[in-house]
Amino acid sequence: MRLDGLSHLWPEVNFPFVLAPMVGLSHVALRSLIQSYLPSNAQTIWPTEMLNSRRLPNQKVGETPETMVSESDKILVPQILGNNESFIFKSLKQLEKINIRGVDINMGCPVQKALKHNYGVALMGDPKYAAEVVAMTKRSTTLPVSVKLRVGFQKDVDFFFKFCEGLEKAGVDLISLHPRTAEQKRKGHADWAQIGNLKERVSVPVIGNGDIQVYQDALRMLEETSCDGVMIGRALTGRPWMLWQIGEKLGFKAPLGREGERAPQTLEEEAYEYGKALRKFCAFCFQYFEPDYANRKIKFYLRVSSVWLNFGHALSKKLGKCVTVEEYSQVIDDFFEKSGMKFSNYTILNY
Repeated sequence: MRLDGLSHLWPEVNFPFVLAPMVGLSHVALRSLIQSYLPSNAQTIWPTEMLNSRRLPNQKVGETPETMVSESDKILVPQILGNNESFIFKSLKQLEKINIRGVDINMGCPVQKALKHNYGVALMGDPKYAAEVVAMTKRSTTLPVSVKLRVGFQKDVDFFFKFCEGLEKAGVDLISLHPRTAEQKRKGHADWAQIGNLKERVSVPVIGNGDIQVYQDALRMLEETSCDGVMIGRALTGRPWMLWQIGEKLGFKAPLGREGERAPQTLEEEAYEYGKALRKFCAFCFQYFEPDYANRKIKFYLRVSSVWLNFGHALSKKLGKCVTVEEYSQVIDDFFEKSGMKFSNYTILNY
């Protein structure tokens, strides 16, 4: 297992498996849930959801739902959407209030709004400008600067590698690659070979991302591509205990509070663990957020995570009218413990 790449930037890191920055998902409540499954002797980096550099300068960073943090966010590397040096500089000054340890530039967001304003993956159409965005960010901070990429709009391998080499010359410290084109979004298959090829072409650490469905996929990506780390996105909403499973295979200790237990092994064990995880997630949402916002985040989490479950629709329907943490807890308890449902046919869909 490679550690030199990430530990060179963050010496505490000994576990190169990380949560992806996801809009509407990678907030403090979801991070807290996934951190509850992190091996007790493991350290990794943690993202925020995507933050707009044009809005951050006027926000109360640390108090808005997108920028709230917990004591467990020890190595926080927020992701920003930006292309203007003044806004990037002001944003980073604001983010210093929450003790960030690095900053990630989004060059992979394929949504139309980002394209319209020359954010996200739009920057991949202009290598010189993209390199300048890295350079302006480096001028604004002494912290590590990473970039999250797709493979652009086209399958032009030479163009892509020259693009990445330009980022490297501009001073980027780490590249995370989701090897799908902008048009693919989350469809089709991620071409892991491009992660390995990029690793061979650049001298900075490379984190791979895409098509991690189960913990075995994460270990396989690390082995097949020789990448420095593996980034896991929506699968961690359906299986937040995946970091525990990975750690168990690599000889790490069980998470705090789960000493003496094994990570879920069977489909039935995973089904019941989802119930425990969902209950914790609801509690975290009400701990950190106002009730209306907590409800929105819970409902969104259910829409994303339940598609992985063959019982997801039935569970989501029962939770649809809940508005308090007590109501959520009661319905979840009834569904998983008192209804007599059998989860031996629990399935994970390829989402």
